Amino acid sequence: MESNYSSDNIPEIALSWASLGEPVVLATVVETWGSAPRRVGAQMAISLNGKMQGSVSGGCIENAVVSEAEETINTKKIRLLEYGVSNEDAFSVGLACGGKIRVMLEPVGHSISIETLKRLVELRRNKVPVACVVDINTGKTELKTDSFFKRLISGLSGFEEEDKVFVTVHSSPIRIVIVGAVHIAQSLVKLSRIANFDPIVIDSRSGFANSDRFDLENIIEEWPDTALSELSIDRNTAIVLLTHDPKLDDPALKIALNSNAFYIGALGSKKTHAARKDRMEKLGFGPESTKRISGPIGLKIGASNPAEIAVSILAEIISKLRQHKE
Repeated sequence: MESNYSSDNIPEIALSWASLGEPVVLATVVETWGSAPRRVGAQMAISLNGKMQGSVSGGCIENAVVSEAEETINTKKIRLLEYGVSNEDAFSVGLACGGKIRVMLEPVGHSISIETLKRLVELRRNKVPVACVVDINTGKTELKTDSFFKRLISGLSGFEEEDKVFVTVHSSPIRIVIVGAVHIAQSLVKLSRIANFDPIVIDSRSGFANSDRFDLENIIEEWPDTALSELSIDRNTAIVLLTHDPKLDDPALKIALNSNAFYIGALGSKKTHAARKDRMEKLGFGPESTKRISGPIGLKIGASNPAEIAVSILAEIISKLRQHKE
């Protein structure tokens, strides 16, 4: 099984510990069977000074993995470990049944050098998609930005070359570009960050788009079409239109529909959405294009207040993301 699981900030944590001279092991889920608690690509950093961050099983086998870390440091070689997760343990982390997990342990400073880890962190900071490629036999770890294109596009980690090489994909983060700094946007920003997405808020109205209302670095006080034109909208971008005003939404929609954004959603009733599609079709966008616009926005969960609507929007984005990636 492969996955587009994000490794969160585990490489950064591993580097910070290793830079202090601590013995560190990077644990990565490389294969799963059955109802495994974590997906392929999930990572955990383990310091022999008694610290750990991240998870490879949601709590089922973490202690066992930590206990193997010292041996990994001593041998200075990667290790592949396989664990079975019992039904009882799986139930304790919210799964109906158990499965199997295969975990790769890499001693930082050996199979993966400090310099390689620094470069990985730098590429992640600059939002450059990168494949961390490990030769299972030799333990050699390399970073690739110019190969494994299908994996870099899909974000799926997994084995290559008849299971001789494991590729961990570090994709640029999923961005949620929110047009309209309204009340729903405040909740959507908070939820997006919890889900490890990268929210951006666009609004030309200074009374709406300001740091008093949003604890967020990426606030763009500009007209939506101007701001979207300056952003690099790619397959890792979702666009959410919340202004409910055709003067703002329509120019933004033109740019969104001409982009590779994996999700486009717009606030409004069924009647409003029908009128919106008609306006877009009069601008030359065919039915196949306007079908990309999710409206009324969000999963149909009976949401009635701004926070609930934000939940429904994020849920729909995640659903679309999974279809898009997998």
